[in-house]
Amino acid sequence: MTLSSVDVKPEKLLADGHLNDALQALAAKVKNSPADATLRVFLFQLLALRGDWERAGTQLTVAGELERQNALMVAAYRAALVGEREREAVLAALRNPATVGERSEWERLLLQSLQQLCDGRIAEALALRARAFDEAETVRGSIDGVPFEWIADADPRFGPCLEVILKDSYAWVPFSRVAALSFDAPTDLRDKIWAPVRITWKSGDEAIGFVPCRYCGSERGEDVALALAKRTAWTDLGDGCFVGVGQRMLITDVDEYPLLDVRSITFETA
Repeated sequence: MTLSSVDVKPEKLLADGHLNDALQALAAKVKNSPADATLRVFLFQLLALRGDWERAGTQLTVAGELERQNALMVAAYRAALVGEREREAVLAALRNPATVGERSEWERLLLQSLQQLCDGRIAEALALRARAFDEAETVRGSIDGVPFEWIADADPRFGPCLEVILKDSYAWVPFSRVAALSFDAPTDLRDKIWAPVRITWKSGDEAIGFVPCRYCGSERGEDVALALAKRTAWTDLGDGCFVGVGQRMLITDVDEYPLLDVRSITFETA
């Protein structure tokens, strides 16, 4: 950290795109005021922005110990941190994600495609992915009032599925099993890491969870705008195979939608 950054507020450094300096400046403030729970929560969020899940969890725990009113937040975001670790393992093809209901054949094909992708077999991955997309159910609905014939994650690793953290599990949820998704506008820094979501299943049951706002790996790159989910970029792995970095994008037959701009998605259930 430069001498000049010591006296600059972490909020200012973050706003100017200096995430690492903001982290160091905030860590210094926490060291000087270790009983300040608000600073601890802020540090948890900055560490999570950088993907330092273990240290973020430590700060979250301390914030809960310092102020009992943080208990619900601590429980919710501890689950988010557990989900992120599972997510990294899934996207490295080291384990399968949780699912809702019985895993369909096209979901298995999509996971096989991911395995091939992680092994560097791009052509095989694309072939399996194409089969999965052909077999997946197409669902109509509307996104913030705009009708669509189909919807998908713009990152084709996921396509007809949405990454969701439910309780302590990281899951791929097929859009075809959902009746509605409801998102609040982001109000805090952590809302740009995990978007709280209310899910109404086709059964009528409801669940609360988080949708990761950024594609996995965005937190550790050099581009702070991607880490802060301010934009989306695409990495070409070859043969027209792209993976997302930065803010999650949803795509329909009508348009593309940055996740943080979306408030509601409803699906036809008849």
